[in-house]
Amino acid sequence: MIEVIGVTKRYKDKLAVDDLSFEVKSGQVTGFLGPNGSGKSTTMRMIMGLDAPDAGTALVNGRTYRHLPVPLREVGALLEAKAIHPGRSAYNHLWYLAQSNDIPRSSIDAVLEMVGLTDVARKRAGKFSMGMGQRLGIAAALLGDPEVLLFDEPINGLDPEGILWVRNLLKRLASDGRTVFVSSHLMSEMALTADHLVVIGRGRLISTGSVSEFIAQSTSQFVRVRSPRSGELRRLLMADHVQVIDEDDGALSVSGMSASAIGEIAGAAGIHLHELSPQMASLEDAFMELTRDSVEYHGANDPARVSAIAHPLPGK
Repeated sequence: MIEVIGVTKRYKDKLAVDDLSFEVKSGQVTGFLGPNGSGKSTTMRMIMGLDAPDAGTALVNGRTYRHLPVPLREVGALLEAKAIHPGRSAYNHLWYLAQSNDIPRSSIDAVLEMVGLTDVARKRAGKFSMGMGQRLGIAAALLGDPEVLLFDEPINGLDPEGILWVRNLLKRLASDGRTVFVSSHLMSEMALTADHLVVIGRGRLISTGSVSEFIAQSTSQFVRVRSPRSGELRRLLMADHVQVIDEDDGALSVSGMSASAIGEIAGAAGIHLHELSPQMASLEDAFMELTRDSVEYHGANDPARVSAIAHPLPGK
């Protein structure tokens, strides 16, 4: 289990994490989401004892990382895939870690096989591609067979087969009862992988809960309704102060009312319905909406500005 309790971290005039608290429980994949600059990596570094919080504390199984007697046997992490000596082979990198935590040599062969690096185990890690570096980082995290695992953007540089492999690995680790905490910018992947979410912005907690609970907070959800008496139904629904939009195919998009309530109104008025289908927002839709005010860097979406950049005036 991971506990982050009132953690604050400041770098000179930059407040990176601001009184942040949450728990990561065992037996599930917990996704860690937030815009760029939201404090995700800083938070993970504080959990791993790489950065000291200015206030609060971060605990792994009830203790700070520096108080774990054999840390790699309790917690494994992939925070920076290229944080390895480039002249060492993959095998020797893992052997160095194993010796530091009294881990048997047999564990090295096991994790290398698990991540698919057995054939390149004796090659210098500095020559590895980004994807191979990610696999070596995952091997290092798994080396001590820990109960708690942290992964910061573990699928960067991986091909589709590698992404599927990581997804299944994370799910399998969680099903074994381990605590799995993973950050990613890929909302579609988190929607397929995570059971629980911790969402932060500008260093503060925005939301924590299941994926479905997070999506339910989005106003992007609506109910699609089709009826031969759509005009009459629209008037009845708008009398209840809900938003009704006419779709191009004649259907109505209704926001602010459940499908069952719409059905009851239609039934009471004797209006037949040909379609009554709730439309769920995607995780990406919900994330973009609920973190909109926490985004630190915005790109230009104004077509005129984009055109000016792409086609500057003569002499500019």
